[in-house]
Amino acid sequence: MLLKVQSEQITRLSETNTSQAKKMKEMQSEITQLLSQIAWFKRQMFGRKSEKLAVLDPNQLEFDFDGTGSKETLATEIEEARKAAVKEIDNRTTKEKHNERRNRKITENLPVVEVVIEPENIDKERYVRIGEERTRTLEFEPGKLYVKEIVRPKYGLKNSTDIPKEGEKGVIIASLPLQPINKGLPGASLLAEILLQKYEYHTPFYRQIQEFGHLGIKISESTLDGWFKPACELLHPLYDKLKEVVLSTDYVQVDETTLPVINHNNHRAAKEYLWMVRSVMKRLVFFHYDKGSRSQETAKKLLKPFKGYLQSDGYAGYNVFEDNADVCLVGCMAHIRRHFEEALLENKELAEYALKEIQNLYHVEHMADDSLLSYDERATLRQNLSEPILNSFEKWMEKTYHQALPKSRIGQAIAYGYSIMPRMKEYLKDGRLKIDNNLGENAIRPITISRKNFLFCGNHEAAQNTAIICSLLGSCKGLGVNPREWLNDVLVKLPYYLQPKSNLNLRELLPDEWTGDNSNETTTKI
Repeated sequence: MLLKVQSEQITRLSETNTSQAKKMKEMQSEITQLLSQIAWFKRQMFGRKSEKLAVLDPNQLEFDFDGTGSKETLATEIEEARKAAVKEIDNRTTKEKHNERRNRKITENLPVVEVVIEPENIDKERYVRIGEERTRTLEFEPGKLYVKEIVRPKYGLKNSTDIPKEGEKGVIIASLPLQPINKGLPGASLLAEILLQKYEYHTPFYRQIQEFGHLGIKISESTLDGWFKPACELLHPLYDKLKEVVLSTDYVQVDETTLPVINHNNHRAAKEYLWMVRSVMKRLVFFHYDKGSRSQETAKKLLKPFKGYLQSDGYAGYNVFEDNADVCLVGCMAHIRRHFEEALLENKELAEYALKEIQNLYHVEHMADDSLLSYDERATLRQNLSEPILNSFEKWMEKTYHQALPKSRIGQAIAYGYSIMPRMKEYLKDGRLKIDNNLGENAIRPITISRKNFLFCGNHEAAQNTAIICSLLGSCKGLGVNPREWLNDVLVKLPYYLQPKSNLNLRELLPDEWTGDNSNETTTKI
């Protein structure tokens, strides 16, 4: 009887221990997650925003893949190749000297207005000029509005009894040049300024109205909006041509960004999405808005005509192209790095090791840039130096993942990096491919700044107009084209290009083909 009681007590104690051990494990996991969240919030509030890697401890120990001290043959070969690559990188980067860039003179290309100040009460019969001193200041004259009045002289026959010749008229007058807005008041230069202020300089309409008031004219918001919409409609065909050109290339970078759009049914701003597609080689970019959708079906429809390298982050929407023989998915190292950088405060040891390996990969890219290597030479350099590091990094993530909690930041970073590694290795094959998607993210940055100023788009049409203008201005920026000069010229020319029987090709108006030759108008400023 006593043995039976003891056996039951032992069983109960064993069950209690098992239950408590399970609870302790769950609590430890929850504590780790909470600590990770606290570290993240502390960094957001007090920490630096830069993702630049801090100087690491040179005496930091390297990780043992197996944890036993005895490496497998394959792991040993990978590690030796990695060390050889890192050594060569260090040798080259320390030997190469970077020339300091000369500061450009700010006033170099500006017109100069001379103001001569003579000494007071000087007797020039007794004094002779022996030299001068010059002091420069940079001045500013506010923008000016003016009225352009088109004068079209009329000519009639001197002798009213004369009969006009065949094909002639009794009264002759030049045709009125086509206007950006038919019978509208604003000219091309004013429309260009309104678009630039809103999307290049991020000035909302209400502040533009204030500025126009300071310049001497009163414009209502409804009037400004009435000018804005036709200007976007005029540029829409050029935007469609831009999309066609970008998707015809064989290497694009893709990303998405949020855009608040008013939902009139719910009376609030909904978080919608804009898609960004950038042609790396042509440096053209366009934004696509499909009623705010970020679905896989939208990605499939948007990129249906594309064939070539498609570089993106690990968003699952692009998985639809996994089995597409015409599309090769390429990963982004910046997104992998970002996950590890966010895990620094949670697990410094593991995160710093990963960041150091990624830093070595970027050193290879800097070496290629500094040496002005061709695409083929860059690919060869990557295969010699970057490939061993990537292989070692992949092996390290495979072995280390089990040491971290899956829901911890370091666990999520390793899981993300390991899952996207097959796509990441694709950049080794072609020297044209970038190691990351940063150029595409740079194209998105103006959208981010704009939405902080205008807060939201009033409807889907306004969001589509935002996509149109930001696409064209983003392409100008990528090519170093002056957006004001380009818009001024293109808004004048577009009405002629869009005539029903016009043989003009819209392609030549895109920023990469644009020449700036304006031959459609002769003006006299009065």
